[in-house]
Amino acid sequence: MRSSILLLFLSSHSLGHPALLNSIKSFHQPPSSSVADACRIFHGRGGLHPGAEHLTLDYYAPAFLLTSFGIELEEKELDSYCSALSETLDVDDDDDKSQHELTIVYQCRGANATTETRLLCGTIPDPHIVTENNGQDQYLVHLLRGQNHGLFLDMANGRTWLRNKCLNKDISSVLNLFSYTCAFSVAALNGGADKVVNVDMSKGALKVGQRNHELNGISSKASFLSHDIFKTWGKMKKEGPFDCIVVDPPSYQKGSFVAKKDYGKVIRRLPSLLNDNGYALLCLNAPEMDSDFLSEKVMEECGAEMVFVERLENPSTFESAFPERALKVLLFQYQPSDDVSSDGA
Repeated sequence: MRSSILLLFLSSHSLGHPALLNSIKSFHQPPSSSVADACRIFHGRGGLHPGAEHLTLDYYAPAFLLTSFGIELEEKELDSYCSALSETLDVDDDDDKSQHELTIVYQCRGANATTETRLLCGTIPDPHIVTENNGQDQYLVHLLRGQNHGLFLDMANGRTWLRNKCLNKDISSVLNLFSYTCAFSVAALNGGADKVVNVDMSKGALKVGQRNHELNGISSKASFLSHDIFKTWGKMKKEGPFDCIVVDPPSYQKGSFVAKKDYGKVIRRLPSLLNDNGYALLCLNAPEMDSDFLSEKVMEECGAEMVFVERLENPSTFESAFPERALKVLLFQYQPSDDVSSDGA
């Protein structure tokens, strides 16, 4: 615990990376009426800021999460970022410190998958709840354990797309594969979907997902299957067909899923699980595989019946100099042979 952080103001921020310090300087806490109170502030991983490729800064209201990849930050550099955040938020001059206490978590992801996480200052709420869609979608997050924190910020546009499709009544049933803490399910059901089936091997993640549904008052329309999806096709088929299938797997999880060899096995099942004109939202977060990997797998496994619609843009705060190395979210629509014109259009 760094009890002196709030009293430390350095006369110069030269020890920190200028691009990150500038992002901190221009940051303003989202008001309660904002679209989301969880967002990325600085994305050095995108390669647009030379020398900062190892740095990211996220905001999970009311806490900031500073992450370094492969390089442990020295104490003086940490102090410069903490001081900059304190100055930007003007914590000391605020009349209501109980509501605006500066809270910063630092996580260093080292070599060999080692992770060290420290609370530098402030207090993490318990439970820690963040929101999207003007406070209507609520999610539990956890910053002090693990590398995944309960909500993937780079997938915000995917959740918004699904929610809007449900609001417009284009989608009423969803199969959420590799559902993790079921954020897609929350977005769909809050958008008006009638049914979502969430499937993930992790019982712990699904328990958090169930709590997310309880938090949003939508538990009755969701089901949760803690199964290996490769052994659950029959059960999923009985639950379907669906208007939309979300596939958001890990890129590499030994003994569970390896995108390069396993993604095609999932794609080939999509036609048997989708309604005619149903959607498949296929996600891939593997820098070594580009969007052509997904498109080619779809053509190989499903032919012309799965028609490419668009690639969803990532949030602007995740802008990358190398888009094909960043998160890919591709949308396809199932148009059975009878619906596909003779020229394949």
